[in-house]
Amino acid sequence: MAKTENQTLSRLMSPNEAAFATTMSKTLLRAMSLEGKFPKPLVIGNKRIAYVRAEVEAWIDTRIAGRAAA
Repeated sequence: MAKTENQTLSRLMSPNEAAFATTMSKTLLRAMSLEGKFPKPLVIGNKRIAYVRAEVEAWIDTRIAGRAAA
């Protein structure tokens, strides 16, 4: 059975990956998360966080859809 693209991607993304995907800095994403304007990261270890890929992608999709509606 062939893997789909979603099966080969991790369900979590590092802060660096989230920053790259959104073209925003890790610091800004963290601040936006605290303000409820970006998905909250998961604590996955001692001093280690990750974002849920589906939540970040949905956030991006919402921004794109909002632009099209404006």
